[in-house]
Amino acid sequence: MLLFALGFLLIILQPSTGQFPRVCANVQSLLSKECCPPWDGDGSPCGELSNRGSCQSILLSQAPLGPQFPFSGVDDREDWPSVFYNRTCRCEGNFMGFSCGECKFGFSGLNCTERQVKTRRNIFQLTASEKNKFLAYLNLAKNIPSQDYVIATGTYAQMNNGSNPMFRDINVYDLFVWMHYYASRDTLLGGSNVWRDIDFAHEAPGFLPWHRVFLLMWERQIQRITGDENFTIPYWDWRDAEDCEVCNDEYMGGRHPTNPNLLSPASIFSSWQVICTRSEEYNSQQALCSATGEGPIRRNPGNNDKSRTPRLPSSADVEFCLSLTQYESGPMDKMANYSFRNTLEGFADPQTAISNPAQSGLHNALHIYMNGSMSQVQGSANDPIFVLHHAFVDSIFERWLRRHRPMLEVYPAANAPIGHNRENYMVPFIPLYRNGEFFKPSRELGYDYEYLQEPALQSFQDFLTPYLQQARQIWVWLVGAAVFGGIVTAVLTGLIMACRKKKGGTSSEIQPLLIESEDYNNITYQSNF
Repeated sequence: MLLFALGFLLIILQPSTGQFPRVCANVQSLLSKECCPPWDGDGSPCGELSNRGSCQSILLSQAPLGPQFPFSGVDDREDWPSVFYNRTCRCEGNFMGFSCGECKFGFSGLNCTERQVKTRRNIFQLTASEKNKFLAYLNLAKNIPSQDYVIATGTYAQMNNGSNPMFRDINVYDLFVWMHYYASRDTLLGGSNVWRDIDFAHEAPGFLPWHRVFLLMWERQIQRITGDENFTIPYWDWRDAEDCEVCNDEYMGGRHPTNPNLLSPASIFSSWQVICTRSEEYNSQQALCSATGEGPIRRNPGNNDKSRTPRLPSSADVEFCLSLTQYESGPMDKMANYSFRNTLEGFADPQTAISNPAQSGLHNALHIYMNGSMSQVQGSANDPIFVLHHAFVDSIFERWLRRHRPMLEVYPAANAPIGHNRENYMVPFIPLYRNGEFFKPSRELGYDYEYLQEPALQSFQDFLTPYLQQARQIWVWLVGAAVFGGIVTAVLTGLIMACRKKKGGTSSEIQPLLIESEDYNNITYQSNF
Protein backbone atom coordinates (compact mmCIF):
# COMPACT_ATOMS: atom_id res chain seq x y z
CA MET A 1 0.00 0.00 0.00
CA LEU A 2 2.86 2.39 0.89
CA LEU A 3 4.58 1.73 -2.45
CA PHE A 4 1.31 2.35 -4.30
CA ALA A 5 0.84 5.66 -2.46
CA LEU A 6 4.39 6.75 -3.27
CA GLY A 7 3.90 5.85 -6.91
CA PHE A 8 0.69 7.85 -7.01
CA LEU A 9 2.49 10.84 -5.53
CA LEU A 10 5.14 10.64 -8.24
CA ILE A 11 2.43 10.97 -10.87
CA ILE A 12 0.48 13.87 -9.41
CA LEU A 13 3.29 16.05 -8.06
CA GLN A 14 4.47 19.04 -10.06
CA PRO A 15 7.91 18.96 -11.73
CA SER A 16 10.87 20.01 -9.61
CA THR A 17 14.34 21.37 -10.10
CA GLY A 18 17.25 19.48 -11.59
CA GLN A 19 19.29 19.13 -14.78
CA PHE A 20 17.88 18.42 -18.28
CA PRO A 21 14.06 18.48 -18.20
CA ARG A 22 12.79 15.27 -19.77
CA VAL A 23 10.32 17.22 -21.93
CA CYS A 24 13.22 19.17 -23.48
CA ALA A 25 15.61 16.25 -24.05
CA ASN A 26 14.58 15.67 -27.67
CA VAL A 27 15.61 16.58 -31.20
CA GLN A 28 13.03 19.32 -31.61
CA SER A 29 13.98 21.17 -28.42
CA LEU A 30 17.74 20.82 -29.04
CA LEU A 31 17.62 21.97 -32.66
CA SER A 32 15.33 24.90 -31.86
CA LYS A 33 17.34 25.59 -28.68
CA GLU A 34 14.08 26.17 -26.84
CA CYS A 35 12.95 24.68 -23.52
CA CYS A 36 9.57 26.21 -22.73
CA PRO A 37 7.31 23.30 -21.72
CA PRO A 38 3.57 23.74 -21.16
CA TRP A 39 2.35 24.12 -17.59
CA ASP A 40 -0.08 21.33 -16.75
CA GLY A 41 -2.49 23.80 -15.17
CA ASP A 42 -3.51 25.48 -18.43
CA GLY A 43 -1.55 23.71 -21.18
CA SER A 44 0.22 26.88 -22.32
CA PRO A 45 4.02 27.24 -22.55
CA CYS A 46 5.35 28.42 -19.17
CA GLY A 47 1.76 28.88 -17.95
CA GLU A 48 1.51 32.09 -19.98
CA LEU A 49 -2.30 31.99 -20.13
CA SER A 50 -2.35 32.08 -16.33
CA ASN A 51 0.27 34.83 -16.14
CA ARG A 52 2.77 32.51 -14.52
CA GLY A 53 5.55 33.16 -17.05
CA SER A 54 6.51 33.32 -20.72
CA CYS A 55 9.08 31.91 -23.12
CA GLN A 56 11.95 34.37 -23.33
CA SER A 57 15.46 34.59 -24.75
CA ILE A 58 18.13 34.01 -22.14
CA LEU A 59 19.97 37.12 -20.99
CA LEU A 60 23.63 36.19 -20.50
CA SER A 61 26.10 38.15 -18.42
CA GLN A 62 28.69 40.06 -20.47
CA ALA A 63 30.96 40.75 -17.48
CA PRO A 64 34.61 39.76 -18.00
CA LEU A 65 35.89 36.53 -16.46
CA GLY A 66 39.10 35.77 -14.61
CA PRO A 67 42.17 34.32 -16.38
CA GLN A 68 41.84 30.76 -15.02
CA PHE A 69 40.13 29.38 -18.15
CA PRO A 70 41.95 30.58 -21.30
CA PHE A 71 39.55 29.00 -23.82
CA SER A 72 36.30 29.87 -25.53
CA GLY A 73 33.76 27.68 -27.25
CA VAL A 74 35.22 24.35 -26.11
CA ASP A 75 32.98 23.48 -23.14
CA ASP A 76 29.19 22.98 -23.13
CA ARG A 77 29.01 24.70 -19.76
CA GLU A 78 30.29 28.07 -21.02
CA ASP A 79 27.52 30.69 -20.88
CA TRP A 80 25.18 28.08 -19.44
CA PRO A 81 22.78 26.90 -20.80
CA SER A 82 23.13 28.59 -24.21
CA VAL A 83 24.87 25.66 -25.91
CA PHE A 84 21.70 23.58 -25.39
CA TYR A 85 18.94 26.20 -25.07
CA ASN A 86 18.78 29.94 -25.65
CA ARG A 87 15.08 30.32 -24.82
CA THR A 88 13.57 29.14 -21.54
CA CYS A 89 10.65 30.00 -19.28
CA ARG A 90 10.97 33.29 -17.43
CA CYS A 91 8.60 33.07 -14.49
CA GLU A 92 6.71 35.96 -12.92
CA GLY A 93 6.23 36.85 -9.28
CA ASN A 94 6.78 33.94 -6.92
CA PHE A 95 6.47 31.25 -9.60
CA MET A 96 9.43 29.04 -10.47
CA GLY A 97 10.33 25.86 -12.34
CA PHE A 98 11.19 24.90 -15.91
CA SER A 99 7.48 25.36 -16.81
CA CYS A 100 6.72 27.92 -14.05
CA GLY A 101 4.71 25.20 -12.34
CA GLU A 102 6.28 25.59 -8.89
CA CYS A 103 6.67 28.19 -6.17
CA LYS A 104 9.92 29.94 -5.42
CA PHE A 105 11.84 28.72 -2.40
CA GLY A 106 10.12 30.10 0.68
CA PHE A 107 6.64 30.31 -0.84
CA SER A 108 3.69 27.93 -1.08
CA GLY A 109 -0.01 27.90 -1.87
CA LEU A 110 -2.06 27.75 -5.05
CA ASN A 111 -0.76 31.14 -6.23
CA CYS A 112 2.56 30.97 -4.36
CA THR A 113 1.61 33.83 -2.05
CA GLU A 114 2.04 32.10 1.32
CA ARG A 115 5.36 32.73 3.06
CA GLN A 116 6.95 29.79 4.87
CA VAL A 117 10.11 29.22 6.88
CA LYS A 118 11.10 25.66 7.78
CA THR A 119 13.77 24.67 10.28
CA ARG A 120 16.78 22.45 9.62
CA ARG A 121 17.76 20.57 12.77
CA ASN A 122 20.82 18.89 14.23
CA ILE A 123 20.68 15.20 13.31
CA PHE A 124 21.37 14.29 16.94
CA GLN A 125 18.31 16.28 18.05
CA LEU A 126 15.95 14.20 15.90
CA THR A 127 13.79 11.60 17.59
CA ALA A 128 14.43 7.97 16.70
CA SER A 129 11.41 7.96 14.39
CA GLU A 130 12.48 11.22 12.70
CA LYS A 131 15.99 9.91 12.19
CA ASN A 132 14.75 6.60 10.80
CA LYS A 133 12.39 8.45 8.48
CA PHE A 134 15.31 10.53 7.16
CA LEU A 135 17.34 7.39 6.44
CA ALA A 136 14.34 5.79 4.73
CA TYR A 137 13.85 8.89 2.58
CA LEU A 138 17.48 8.71 1.46
CA ASN A 139 17.10 5.08 0.50
CA LEU A 140 13.83 5.80 -1.31
CA ALA A 141 15.51 8.53 -3.37
CA LYS A 142 18.22 6.05 -4.36
CA ASN A 143 15.61 3.63 -5.68
CA ILE A 144 13.05 5.86 -7.42
CA PRO A 145 13.66 7.10 -10.98
CA SER A 146 13.42 10.84 -11.54
CA GLN A 147 10.15 11.55 -13.34
CA ASP A 148 11.12 15.01 -14.56
CA TYR A 149 14.81 14.91 -15.39
CA VAL A 150 17.35 12.95 -17.39
CA ILE A 151 21.13 13.27 -17.62
CA ALA A 152 23.33 13.84 -20.66
CA THR A 153 25.63 10.96 -21.57
CA GLY A 154 27.43 12.88 -24.30
CA THR A 155 28.59 16.38 -25.13
CA TYR A 156 26.61 18.60 -27.50
CA ALA A 157 29.15 17.85 -30.24
CA GLN A 158 28.81 14.12 -29.60
CA MET A 159 25.05 14.61 -29.97
CA ASN A 160 25.77 15.93 -33.47
CA ASN A 161 24.75 19.40 -32.33
CA GLY A 162 21.39 18.18 -31.11
CA SER A 163 20.28 15.91 -33.93
CA ASN A 164 21.28 12.79 -31.99
CA PRO A 165 20.17 13.26 -28.36
CA MET A 166 22.17 11.31 -25.77
CA PHE A 167 20.27 11.18 -22.48
CA ARG A 168 19.33 8.50 -19.98
CA ASP A 169 17.14 7.98 -16.92
CA ILE A 170 18.55 8.24 -13.42
CA ASN A 171 17.27 7.82 -9.88
CA VAL A 172 16.52 10.88 -7.76
CA TYR A 173 19.54 10.61 -5.45
CA ASP A 174 22.01 9.93 -8.26
CA LEU A 175 20.61 12.86 -10.24
CA PHE A 176 22.21 15.11 -7.65
CA VAL A 177 25.44 13.11 -7.57
CA TRP A 178 25.62 13.52 -11.35
CA MET A 179 24.92 17.28 -11.21
CA HIS A 180 27.74 17.72 -8.69
CA TYR A 181 30.02 15.74 -10.99
CA TYR A 182 28.96 17.69 -14.10
CA ALA A 183 29.62 21.07 -12.46
CA SER A 184 33.12 20.08 -11.32
CA ARG A 185 34.33 17.82 -14.16
CA ASP A 186 37.34 18.65 -16.33
CA THR A 187 36.98 20.24 -19.77
CA LEU A 188 37.43 17.74 -22.60
CA LEU A 189 39.68 19.29 -25.25
CA GLY A 190 39.85 16.39 -27.72
CA GLY A 191 42.31 13.52 -28.11
CA SER A 192 43.56 12.82 -24.62
CA ASN A 193 43.73 16.49 -23.65
CA VAL A 194 41.77 17.98 -20.76
CA TRP A 195 41.78 21.24 -18.80
CA ARG A 196 41.61 20.64 -15.06
CA ASP A 197 41.62 24.19 -13.70
CA ILE A 198 37.89 24.64 -14.06
CA ASP A 199 35.04 24.12 -11.62
CA PHE A 200 31.62 25.74 -11.70
CA ALA A 201 30.81 24.83 -8.09
CA HIS A 202 34.10 25.10 -6.17
CA GLU A 203 37.27 27.15 -5.68
CA ALA A 204 35.58 30.49 -6.41
CA PRO A 205 32.84 32.86 -5.15
CA GLY A 206 29.97 30.65 -6.28
CA PHE A 207 30.95 27.79 -3.97
CA LEU A 208 28.53 28.78 -1.20
CA PRO A 209 25.54 29.96 -3.31
CA TRP A 210 25.87 26.91 -5.61
CA HIS A 211 25.71 24.42 -2.76
CA ARG A 212 22.90 26.43 -1.16
CA VAL A 213 20.79 25.94 -4.29
CA PHE A 214 21.88 22.29 -4.52
CA LEU A 215 20.58 21.58 -1.01
CA LEU A 216 17.34 23.49 -1.56
CA MET A 217 16.67 21.48 -4.71
CA TRP A 218 17.59 18.21 -3.00
CA GLU A 219 15.32 19.06 -0.08
CA ARG A 220 12.43 19.82 -2.41
CA GLN A 221 12.92 16.58 -4.34
CA ILE A 222 12.65 14.58 -1.10
CA GLN A 223 9.54 16.51 -0.12
CA ARG A 224 7.95 15.65 -3.46
CA ILE A 225 8.77 11.96 -3.73
CA THR A 226 7.63 11.34 -0.16
CA GLY A 227 4.73 13.78 0.05
CA ASP A 228 6.31 15.12 3.26
CA GLU A 229 6.20 18.87 2.65
CA ASN A 230 7.67 19.57 6.09
CA PHE A 231 10.88 17.62 5.47
CA THR A 232 14.14 19.49 5.99
CA ILE A 233 17.74 18.35 5.71
CA PRO A 234 19.37 17.71 9.08
CA TYR A 235 22.91 18.93 9.69
CA TRP A 236 25.92 17.47 11.48
CA ASP A 237 27.68 19.99 13.71
CA TRP A 238 31.24 18.67 13.45
CA ARG A 239 32.95 21.39 15.47
CA ASP A 240 35.41 19.91 17.99
CA ALA A 241 34.40 16.35 17.09
CA GLU A 242 37.05 13.78 17.97
CA ASP A 243 35.87 11.32 15.33
CA CYS A 244 33.05 10.73 12.85
CA GLU A 245 30.09 10.77 15.22
CA VAL A 246 27.61 9.86 12.49
CA CYS A 247 29.67 6.90 11.24
CA ASN A 248 27.74 4.14 12.95
CA ASP A 249 24.89 1.87 11.92
CA GLU A 250 22.35 3.91 13.85
CA TYR A 251 23.04 6.86 11.55
CA MET A 252 25.11 6.95 8.35
CA GLY A 253 26.79 3.54 8.50
CA GLY A 254 29.55 2.04 10.61
CA ARG A 255 32.83 0.45 9.58
CA HIS A 256 32.87 -2.98 7.93
CA PRO A 257 34.18 -5.64 10.38
CA THR A 258 36.77 -7.04 7.97
CA ASN A 259 37.35 -4.30 5.41
CA PRO A 260 37.87 -0.87 7.02
CA ASN A 261 37.34 0.89 3.68
CA LEU A 262 33.72 -0.29 3.36
CA LEU A 263 30.51 0.24 5.31
CA SER A 264 29.02 -2.21 7.76
CA PRO A 265 26.61 -4.74 6.17
CA ALA A 266 24.10 -3.68 8.83
CA SER A 267 23.82 -0.23 7.22
CA ILE A 268 21.31 0.34 4.40
CA PHE A 269 24.01 2.36 2.66
CA SER A 270 26.32 -0.65 2.31
CA SER A 271 24.31 -1.81 -0.72
CA TRP A 272 24.48 1.54 -2.52
CA GLN A 273 26.47 1.77 -5.74
CA VAL A 274 28.49 4.91 -6.43
CA ILE A 275 28.59 6.72 -9.79
CA CYS A 276 30.84 9.28 -11.49
CA THR A 277 34.02 8.39 -9.55
CA ARG A 278 36.36 7.48 -12.44
CA SER A 279 37.34 10.88 -13.78
CA GLU A 280 40.59 9.71 -15.38
CA GLU A 281 38.75 7.00 -17.29
CA TYR A 282 36.19 9.51 -18.59
CA ASN A 283 38.94 11.92 -19.56
CA SER A 284 40.93 9.30 -21.48
CA GLN A 285 37.76 8.31 -23.36
CA GLN A 286 36.69 11.98 -23.81
CA ALA A 287 33.35 10.88 -22.38
CA LEU A 288 30.89 11.98 -19.72
CA CYS A 289 29.91 9.92 -16.70
CA SER A 290 26.99 7.72 -17.77
CA ALA A 291 25.85 7.09 -14.17
CA THR A 292 26.42 3.33 -14.23
CA GLY A 293 27.32 1.68 -10.92
CA GLU A 294 31.01 1.68 -10.03
CA GLY A 295 31.11 -0.22 -6.75
CA PRO A 296 30.13 0.37 -3.11
CA ILE A 297 30.58 3.53 -1.06
CA ARG A 298 34.08 3.73 0.36
CA ARG A 299 34.81 5.39 3.69
CA ASN A 300 37.61 5.00 6.23
CA PRO A 301 37.25 8.02 8.52
CA GLY A 302 40.32 9.22 10.38
CA ASN A 303 42.82 7.12 8.44
CA ASN A 304 43.58 9.98 6.10
CA ASP A 305 46.83 11.82 5.39
CA LYS A 306 47.46 13.60 8.71
CA SER A 307 50.00 15.96 7.17
CA ARG A 308 47.20 17.42 5.04
CA THR A 309 44.33 17.22 7.52
CA PRO A 310 45.62 16.61 11.07
CA ARG A 311 42.22 16.99 12.77
CA LEU A 312 38.58 17.88 12.33
CA PRO A 313 37.75 21.61 12.49
CA SER A 314 37.36 23.33 15.84
CA SER A 315 34.96 25.96 17.13
CA ALA A 316 37.88 28.41 17.15
CA ASP A 317 38.47 27.73 13.44
CA VAL A 318 34.85 28.55 12.68
CA GLU A 319 34.82 31.70 14.83
CA PHE A 320 37.99 33.03 13.17
CA CYS A 321 36.49 32.36 9.77
CA LEU A 322 33.32 34.24 10.73
CA SER A 323 35.39 37.25 11.80
CA LEU A 324 36.67 37.79 8.26
CA THR A 325 34.96 40.80 6.72
CA GLN A 326 35.78 40.16 3.05
CA TYR A 327 33.64 37.61 1.24
CA GLU A 328 36.14 37.36 -1.61
CA SER A 329 39.57 38.77 -2.43
CA GLY A 330 42.46 38.81 -4.88
CA PRO A 331 42.22 36.25 -7.68
CA MET A 332 38.94 34.94 -6.22
CA ASP A 333 40.09 31.33 -6.46
CA LYS A 334 41.84 28.90 -4.09
CA MET A 335 44.79 31.29 -3.79
CA ALA A 336 42.68 34.09 -2.25
CA ASN A 337 43.91 35.48 1.09
CA TYR A 338 41.68 36.87 3.86
CA SER A 339 38.64 35.60 1.98
CA PHE A 340 35.76 34.26 4.06
CA ARG A 341 34.72 32.00 1.18
CA ASN A 342 38.19 30.56 0.60
CA THR A 343 38.77 30.04 4.32
CA LEU A 344 35.43 28.30 4.84
CA GLU A 345 35.92 26.22 1.72
CA GLY A 346 39.23 25.09 3.21
CA PHE A 347 41.98 26.35 0.92
CA ALA A 348 43.11 29.02 3.38
CA ASP A 349 44.43 28.42 6.90
CA PRO A 350 41.55 28.71 9.44
CA GLN A 351 43.87 30.51 11.86
CA THR A 352 45.47 33.05 9.50
CA ALA A 353 43.23 33.14 6.38
CA ILE A 354 46.36 32.82 4.24
CA SER A 355 45.95 30.51 1.25
CA ASN A 356 47.62 27.13 1.66
CA PRO A 357 46.27 24.54 -0.83
CA ALA A 358 48.65 21.94 0.61
CA GLN A 359 46.48 21.90 3.76
CA SER A 360 42.76 21.23 4.05
CA GLY A 361 40.73 23.19 6.56
CA LEU A 362 37.06 23.51 7.51
CA HIS A 363 34.87 22.27 4.60
CA ASN A 364 37.72 20.48 2.81
CA ALA A 365 38.94 18.90 6.04
CA LEU A 366 35.73 16.88 6.42
CA HIS A 367 35.99 15.55 2.88
CA ILE A 368 39.62 14.50 3.32
CA TYR A 369 38.97 13.07 6.79
CA MET A 370 36.33 10.67 5.41
CA ASN A 371 39.08 9.05 3.35
CA GLY A 372 36.93 7.48 0.66
CA SER A 373 34.16 8.33 -1.81
CA MET A 374 33.64 11.71 -0.17
CA SER A 375 37.30 12.66 -0.64
CA GLN A 376 37.16 12.90 -4.44
CA VAL A 377 35.46 16.13 -5.56
CA GLN A 378 33.48 14.93 -8.56
CA GLY A 379 31.96 11.90 -6.84
CA SER A 380 31.81 13.18 -3.26
CA ALA A 381 28.00 13.43 -3.15
CA ASN A 382 27.78 9.61 -3.40
CA ASP A 383 28.27 9.42 0.37
CA PRO A 384 25.05 10.56 2.08
CA ILE A 385 27.14 12.26 4.79
CA PHE A 386 27.64 14.88 2.07
CA VAL A 387 24.23 16.46 2.68
CA LEU A 388 24.69 16.58 6.48
CA HIS A 389 28.11 18.16 6.05
CA HIS A 390 27.07 20.76 3.49
CA ALA A 391 23.99 21.71 5.50
CA PHE A 392 26.31 22.68 8.35
CA VAL A 393 28.68 24.51 5.99
CA ASP A 394 25.66 26.43 4.71
CA SER A 395 24.75 27.33 8.29
CA ILE A 396 28.20 28.90 8.74
CA PHE A 397 27.63 30.88 5.54
CA GLU A 398 24.30 31.96 7.02
CA ARG A 399 25.97 33.10 10.25
CA TRP A 400 28.41 35.21 8.23
CA LEU A 401 25.56 36.81 6.25
CA ARG A 402 23.69 37.67 9.45
CA ARG A 403 26.77 39.01 11.19
CA HIS A 404 28.11 41.20 8.38
CA ARG A 405 24.92 41.97 6.45
CA PRO A 406 26.63 42.43 3.10
CA MET A 407 24.93 44.17 0.22
CA LEU A 408 24.54 42.21 -3.01
CA GLU A 409 27.37 44.27 -4.49
CA VAL A 410 29.79 42.50 -2.14
CA TYR A 411 29.45 39.43 -4.35
CA PRO A 412 31.86 39.92 -7.32
CA ALA A 413 30.18 41.14 -10.51
CA ALA A 414 33.21 40.54 -12.76
CA ASN A 415 36.64 38.91 -13.11
CA ALA A 416 35.76 35.80 -11.09
CA PRO A 417 36.63 32.35 -12.53
CA ILE A 418 34.31 31.16 -15.28
CA GLY A 419 30.73 30.66 -14.12
CA HIS A 420 31.21 32.49 -10.82
CA ASN A 421 30.35 36.12 -11.58
CA ARG A 422 27.28 37.49 -9.84
CA GLU A 423 25.01 37.35 -12.91
CA ASN A 424 26.25 34.01 -14.28
CA TYR A 425 23.73 31.17 -14.33
CA MET A 426 24.73 28.21 -12.19
CA VAL A 427 25.77 25.02 -13.99
CA PRO A 428 23.90 22.71 -14.58
CA PHE A 429 20.57 23.87 -13.19
CA ILE A 430 17.41 24.23 -15.25
CA PRO A 431 15.39 26.28 -14.33
CA LEU A 432 18.05 28.96 -14.24
CA TYR A 433 19.47 30.52 -11.10
CA ARG A 434 22.07 33.29 -10.90
CA ASN A 435 24.82 33.19 -8.27
CA GLY A 436 23.79 36.51 -6.76
CA GLU A 437 20.20 35.40 -6.19
CA PHE A 438 21.30 33.17 -3.29
CA PHE A 439 23.66 35.63 -1.63
CA LYS A 440 21.02 36.54 0.93
CA PRO A 441 19.70 35.31 4.30
CA SER A 442 18.21 31.84 4.38
CA ARG A 443 14.90 33.00 5.85
CA GLU A 444 14.24 34.83 2.58
CA LEU A 445 14.62 31.42 0.91
CA GLY A 446 12.26 29.69 3.30
CA TYR A 447 14.48 27.98 5.85
CA ASP A 448 16.43 28.52 9.06
CA TYR A 449 18.74 26.55 11.33
CA GLU A 450 17.66 25.43 14.75
CA TYR A 451 20.84 26.53 16.47
CA LEU A 452 20.63 30.00 14.90
CA GLN A 453 17.17 30.70 16.30
CA GLU A 454 18.44 32.75 19.23
CA PRO A 455 16.39 34.40 22.00
CA ALA A 456 15.23 37.93 21.28
CA LEU A 457 18.02 39.55 23.35
CA GLN A 458 20.72 37.60 21.57
CA SER A 459 19.17 38.48 18.23
CA PHE A 460 19.30 42.18 19.19
CA GLN A 461 22.95 41.81 20.18
CA ASP A 462 23.68 40.10 16.87
CA PHE A 463 21.96 42.99 15.12
CA LEU A 464 24.20 45.53 16.88
CA THR A 465 27.45 43.57 16.47
CA PRO A 466 28.42 44.77 12.97
CA TYR A 467 27.68 48.39 13.86
CA LEU A 468 29.68 48.18 17.07
CA GLN A 469 32.58 46.69 15.11
CA GLN A 470 32.43 49.62 12.70
CA ALA A 471 32.24 52.07 15.60
CA ARG A 472 35.42 50.60 17.12
CA GLN A 473 37.26 51.24 13.87
CA ILE A 474 36.30 54.94 13.87
CA TRP A 475 36.15 55.65 17.62
CA VAL A 476 38.88 58.30 17.42
CA TRP A 477 36.82 60.22 14.86
CA LEU A 478 33.71 59.81 16.97
CA VAL A 479 35.44 61.25 20.04
CA GLY A 480 36.86 64.07 17.95
CA ALA A 481 33.44 64.83 16.53
CA ALA A 482 31.92 64.84 20.01
CA VAL A 483 34.57 67.27 21.31
CA PHE A 484 34.20 69.50 18.27
CA GLY A 485 30.42 69.41 18.62
CA GLY A 486 30.72 70.37 22.29
CA ILE A 487 32.89 73.38 21.44
CA VAL A 488 30.50 74.53 18.70
CA THR A 489 27.54 74.12 21.06
CA ALA A 490 29.26 76.15 23.77
CA VAL A 491 30.09 78.97 21.34
CA LEU A 492 26.56 79.07 19.96
CA THR A 493 25.09 79.05 23.46
CA GLY A 494 27.29 81.99 24.42
CA LEU A 495 26.21 83.92 21.35
CA ILE A 496 22.55 83.23 22.05
CA MET A 497 22.86 84.39 25.65
CA ALA A 498 24.62 87.55 24.55
CA CYS A 499 21.92 88.28 22.00
CA ARG A 500 19.23 87.76 24.60
CA LYS A 501 20.87 90.25 26.97
CA LYS A 502 21.14 92.83 24.20
CA LYS A 503 17.65 92.32 22.85
CA GLY A 504 15.73 91.31 25.89
CA GLY A 505 12.59 92.93 24.55
CA THR A 506 12.58 91.19 21.16
CA SER A 507 9.39 89.19 20.53
CA SER A 508 9.49 85.46 19.88
CA GLU A 509 8.33 86.02 16.30
CA ILE A 510 11.72 87.48 15.30
CA GLN A 511 14.05 85.37 17.44
CA PRO A 512 15.99 83.43 14.75
CA LEU A 513 17.11 80.49 16.89
CA LEU A 514 13.72 79.56 18.26
CA ILE A 515 11.45 77.20 16.29
CA GLU A 516 8.12 75.56 16.90
CA SER A 517 8.31 72.07 18.43
CA GLU A 518 6.53 70.43 15.49
CA ASP A 519 9.02 72.01 13.08
CA TYR A 520 11.85 70.73 15.23
CA ASN A 521 10.63 67.17 14.79
CA ASN A 522 10.96 67.53 11.03
CA ILE A 523 14.67 68.41 11.09
CA THR A 524 17.11 65.62 10.21
CA TYR A 525 20.76 65.66 11.23
CA GLN A 526 23.43 63.59 9.52
CA SER A 527 27.06 62.93 10.36
CA ASN A 528 29.44 61.53 7.77
CA PHE A 529 32.81 60.04 8.62
